[in-house]
Amino acid sequence: MADRQNADRSSRVWFRLIRLEARMQAAVGERLREIGISIPQCDVLTTLTEREGVSQQELATRLYVTKGNISGLIDRLAEAGLVERRSAAADRRQHAIYLSEAGRRMAENAIAVQRRWIASTLGRMSEPDLETLEAKLVALRDIVREAEPPEPADAAKG
Repeated sequence: MADRQNADRSSRVWFRLIRLEARMQAAVGERLREIGISIPQCDVLTTLTEREGVSQQELATRLYVTKGNISGLIDRLAEAGLVERRSAAADRRQHAIYLSEAGRRMAENAIAVQRRWIASTLGRMSEPDLETLEAKLVALRDIVREAEPPEPADAAKG
């Protein structure tokens, strides 16, 4: 009986997490659209604020998307003047991705939009509740990582 209750509760929690994530994405997405950017574009720009000069493949890996998805995103961001493709020093056939000045400003605006939304939501929770939530999320992340299949040896090299 306890196993059944745990399975039922686990399913309810799963669906709550999925619905909450969708609701949060929609709310932030709406605010980002107001400044002229989508969530995926924001992800690329804010990732580049952490480290520029990365390849499209590295961006795809860091953002958990396919190289094809990143390619289209980079195309649109480059057309909008927000990123630049530069030939990679090691291999002229590859490109390193950099923020333009306009891209840096857009990334900063997008980060500010997200921080305001976070302050109006998670920021309303008490410090002890945030600490507990963070600990539970980290524990869940670790369980999920353990359940992931190991990466093939060839993928780790590329």
